[in-house]
Amino acid sequence: MAATGQGRASARLNVAGRGETNVATGVPVLDHLLSLLAVYASFDLALEVEPGSPEVEITAAARSLAEALAEPLRAERVRGHGSAVIPVDEALAHVALEASGRPLLVSNVDLSQARIAGLAGDLAARFLEELAQGAGLTLHVRLVEGSETQHVLEAIFKALGVALAQALRPRRREDE
Repeated sequence: MAATGQGRASARLNVAGRGETNVATGVPVLDHLLSLLAVYASFDLALEVEPGSPEVEITAAARSLAEALAEPLRAERVRGHGSAVIPVDEALAHVALEASGRPLLVSNVDLSQARIAGLAGDLAARFLEELAQGAGLTLHVRLVEGSETQHVLEAIFKALGVALAQALRPRRREDE
């Protein structure tokens, strides 16, 4: 397990996988969201986080995943960018990203007052911020529509998965 500064986490990632997951962050709703991300990205993800407070577990999970994604996203043979719009019931999320090496999260999603499964919704924003920082992503997250926190988060993480899948595809001439 690697130390992340605030917690310990271990991530194994196979970007040529089939969406198989074994995620144990200590935060069940995050486990679910990360499993959705991996399925929609079509990569295999094994992620384990040493138990601690939810804030520490979420930060450790994001940093560990970011560390695992950073190298494959920067490979010369991949596109390095992707975008997806995904609906989940009433929620519609758009995620666009580029492995630019200039980490930035731009988002119009405000979950500061939301709670999901007893967890503060703003921790999802912390996860995305840590992921962008650690993987060197310029990450734009837009909520087009949505009111139910669970649906909003599922739409965001599914769209993030599809955008990552696109970013990890082999570069073609028209991508240049």
